[in-house]
Amino acid sequence: MSQDFLQIQNLRVAYPPSSRAQHRQASTEDWAVNDVSLSIAAGQRLGLVGESGCGKSTLGRAVLQLLPPQSQVDGQVLFQGQSVFDLSPPALRRFRGEAIALIFQDPMTRLNPLMTVGWHCMETLRAHRPHLSPRQLREKTVEALETVNIPANRWMQYPHEFSGGMRQRVAIALALLLEPKMIVADEPTTSLDVTVSAQILTELTRLCDQRQMGLLLISHDLALVGEYCDRLAVMYEGKLVEMGEVDTVLTSPQHPYTRSLLQAARLLQASEGAIASQEPAKEPILKLRNLKQHFTLEDNPIARLLTRSPRRTIKAVDGVDLDLYPGEILGLVGESGCGKSTLSRTILHLLRPTSGTVEFLGQDLTQMDRQRLRQQRRQMQMIFQDPHACLNPMMTIGQSITDPLLVHRLADATEAKRRVYAMLERVGLDPKEYYPRYPSDLSGGQQQRVAIARALITQPKLLICDEPVSMLDASVQAQVLDLMLDLKRDFDLTYLFITHDLWVARFLCDRIAVMNAGKIVELGATADLFAHPQHPYTQTLLSAAPLLARGDG
Repeated sequence: MSQDFLQIQNLRVAYPPSSRAQHRQASTEDWAVNDVSLSIAAGQRLGLVGESGCGKSTLGRAVLQLLPPQSQVDGQVLFQGQSVFDLSPPALRRFRGEAIALIFQDPMTRLNPLMTVGWHCMETLRAHRPHLSPRQLREKTVEALETVNIPANRWMQYPHEFSGGMRQRVAIALALLLEPKMIVADEPTTSLDVTVSAQILTELTRLCDQRQMGLLLISHDLALVGEYCDRLAVMYEGKLVEMGEVDTVLTSPQHPYTRSLLQAARLLQASEGAIASQEPAKEPILKLRNLKQHFTLEDNPIARLLTRSPRRTIKAVDGVDLDLYPGEILGLVGESGCGKSTLSRTILHLLRPTSGTVEFLGQDLTQMDRQRLRQQRRQMQMIFQDPHACLNPMMTIGQSITDPLLVHRLADATEAKRRVYAMLERVGLDPKEYYPRYPSDLSGGQQQRVAIARALITQPKLLICDEPVSMLDASVQAQVLDLMLDLKRDFDLTYLFITHDLWVARFLCDRIAVMNAGKIVELGATADLFAHPQHPYTQTLLSAAPLLARGDG
């Protein structure tokens, strides 16, 4: 076997204690990572899976010394035989990016909103490769962005001008920029559609083989890990409970938690799609007609004077016609950047449409003033793709979920607290524990559950779900999707469910609309679309979706 690049020996990590526990040592229950040992050899790909909050991301950050100050760390992390914990600050700066690069789960924590994506790349190159000329900096930047399918003409745009999936591609490009010896990828394709996800992971796999580069792939997607990794490690409550060759673990899991993860993942992939309990109503609850959302790119003024070229326009939503019926779950799938999230924001009038109409409950939202729109939004709620970005870091979880009830005057403070407690229980969070906590205290998956609770608290008629389970592991995904089905029946809800996960769409949705380049290219019943896809793009999506190997476990 090749020499181990990375060796983690008996690693334990505890986050800084709260003010009431400043003077005590971490107990067994406090360890986010508890006595974990593993190794990764040159050219080897190790997948690390487990539920949100189990310690996966903490392990990845410990490898690069990116833990908060005053964190308690025991054990050793060795890279090529040298202790990472003994590196000097200058050596640590070189180590991050050149030796090991980290792809963060949330790209917005990595990207400066005041810098263009191209400037991010050039700044990284200048810090580590000061000998490069401005022309070489630009060439390498464009090349890195094109590697992850970002066109060269978008390199001078800002992060807010990209979709969530496109921002994730930028984060991946930054990680690959310095050709590191190893990559720690923390949910690197959570926001990406199956086609781009396959391209990125195929590229990472190729680089691992070609450059003998190590890869630690942290993910909740067992099928993804099964397809692109050599070995699989399973974490549960801070401990490593199972590790082995991918095929062995997926076909003959030994630990009960591993078996439960596989069972949940296979349940989603085995589903034949939701079956409508009744004939669809004749009148849609939501009707879109020739809806368009176009954006004009603001070029550099000097470049515009020199080239005399007209301003470029991005047709994010380009003439969409769509009907959504009461009680229906309509899935909207497509690659990142195709316009799915822009369409959802245009429906809610968070973005005013360029043209076209949006009718909700028989009323044209495009003709309403702000006050009437606000009243209508009580009936329309949204679960955003990135819960970290939509939760106020200065508000407790209880305050965040209570806020919509108070804004719409649906309950007084006492009744609101009772409802919030009940909703937290419905999404699987202990209200006594989580009501007073802040978003920064929660894992990504826990934050997403809070976002779902907040969206549901006003009991809307229409819920627009923008990748609501993309950050959750398979077992929690199944729980949340089952919860959404229960709530749909209990409160007669209608869902527009935006996702890049085709198996989740097949599990949940009655019909599926496929979006590409701002247009709906195919629409049909879920079972029909999976069995007989008509459009070439739909066929490409289905062929790229990773499928779990079938085993007896």
